[in-house]
Amino acid sequence: MSKHIGAQMLEFSQNGDDRGHLVVVEGMKDIPFDIARIFYIYGSANDVVRGQHANRKSQFVLINVAGSCKVKVQDGKGNEAVFVLNRPHTGIYLPAMLWKDMYDFSADSVLLCLASEHYDTTEYIRNYDEYIAIIDEEMP
Repeated sequence: MSKHIGAQMLEFSQNGDDRGHLVVVEGMKDIPFDIARIFYIYGSANDVVRGQHANRKSQFVLINVAGSCKVKVQDGKGNEAVFVLNRPHTGIYLPAMLWKDMYDFSADSVLLCLASEHYDTTEYIRNYDEYIAIIDEEMP
């Protein structure tokens, strides 16, 4: 596992035989939170950028179960990292208060998102300048 600005690549155990592969991901075991919400993104064109927000409380694990995409994360202090998700047995852990952009989707991309919180629109920060101001205020 590699770490950078709070984001962490995860590798999940692969089980399988000549019938195919099976990957199991369990909350509080394979990922560092209980799973409250699951959603997935598919059908995004290569030039589309998804995300473009930070979350006050929610933590995420993103797994590209088919195809590939890139995830750029920023911590609001000038640090950023780009992760390539292209193997269905790897994912990226994103703690709260990281700005995230998902992009460069392959035509067959299915990005599975596991979240620590139920959906709450009030915990989303969708304006980057507002995000930077909050980071500067909360984490001088």
